[in-house]
Amino acid sequence: MNALPPPGADPDRVVFDRTELSLILSVYGRFVAAGEWRDYAMSFLRDAAVFSVFRRATEHPLYRIEKRPRLRAAQGAYAVIAMDGRILKRGHDLAQVLRVFDKALIRAVD
Repeated sequence: MNALPPPGADPDRVVFDRTELSLILSVYGRFVAAGEWRDYAMSFLRDAAVFSVFRRATEHPLYRIEKRPRLRAAQGAYAVIAMDGRILKRGHDLAQVLRVFDKALIRAVD
């Protein structure tokens, strides 16, 4: 789905579209409800859109959810990256990539 950027948006920036953001915020909301995550930040750069998740606002992000369109043909545009830089999951389908959090949520609720 290639949506046109909203009026006034910088066409040189990568952004999450409404569907992508909805999927990400759904996962984020479940972890907030479980008491695991408390803050987030979004960055829209020339080569990537990044959604960072924090336990506390003053810390480094626990996870980064990235969209890098240039990697679409190779490894997939989406990735979940841990605080230590490890790529936990990469792929072409954001919903599938976000499933990496399913196991973590089960542990958080136990």
